[in-house]
Amino acid sequence: MEFKGLHHVSALTARAPHNYEFYTNILGMRLVKKTVNQDDPSMYHLFYGDEKGNSGTEVTFFEIPMLAQNHEGTNSISAISLRVQNDQALAYWKQRFEELEIEHEEIAERAGRATLAFRDFEGQRLMLVSDEKNEGVEGGIPWGKGPVPAEYGILGLGPVKLTVRYAEATAGVLTDVLGFRKKGQYPSAVAGQPDILVFETGEGGTGAEIHVEERADLPPERPGRGSVHHVALRVDNEEQLREWIERINEAAFPNSGLIDRFYFRSLYFREPNGILFEIATDGPGFDADEDIHHLGESLALPPFLESRREQIEAKLKALDTKLG
Repeated sequence: MEFKGLHHVSALTARAPHNYEFYTNILGMRLVKKTVNQDDPSMYHLFYGDEKGNSGTEVTFFEIPMLAQNHEGTNSISAISLRVQNDQALAYWKQRFEELEIEHEEIAERAGRATLAFRDFEGQRLMLVSDEKNEGVEGGIPWGKGPVPAEYGILGLGPVKLTVRYAEATAGVLTDVLGFRKKGQYPSAVAGQPDILVFETGEGGTGAEIHVEERADLPPERPGRGSVHHVALRVDNEEQLREWIERINEAAFPNSGLIDRFYFRSLYFREPNGILFEIATDGPGFDADEDIHHLGESLALPPFLESRREQIEAKLKALDTKLG
């Protein structure tokens, strides 16, 4: 049993309109679904991805208005990577960030790849990573109607970094329960701290890695706007998901059981350092209730919420996501 790679990462924002502006008009990603948090439909849940919203390309956001700023620390998903085609693309993005006054660092090598760390308007910790040397999971296809030339466009999710107090505990879950392989390690950017550990699954490569950073010197993170809620791993279908549910139960991790999110089926559980994992299926997909050419333009609700549409829309602030 192995995962196909990363499925999506879900984060928190306090301002959906600014979030939409940043991830579409600055990063050039496509809004593939404008919906609500199914557990609390008073808030938006926005999904950004490649041209079709393929699994492995999605970054999603729950909007919680008036949410306090994130206080960074341990036991957190501390960085989201986004893949680009090659090293040349990073040079394009560095110039773009400079022109648009986006907070960013210099291009640097991490885990043998060229990377460019930056932050969004709420301090979300992001990183572009070059696929020039990638030999693993293939990336997606950048959105052709965005402001970024296709050759520089975002291909999907890259490695996700976890910052934890006890790396051994998280590493044990990744290898012994989730079937990841330890691939290597690279130096921490903070002097005197342990190397960051690299784990991979499935075909490996940029879209199938989790990096684990041990930081016993930091307090626990206090999540707020700019923090990450969970990271999801890919399986083909519900049959495989049920096999993983059995394994998670055998490992005695408290979990959600199977949940039908309509666009995919999933399971949630936490590992010992408190990181929230989701295991999610590749389908049915975001075109289950919208034409592929008009994804994200209207508020989409799963069938079990459709009867409450009027009440739900009344509580949401208008968010115009139609092209043109």
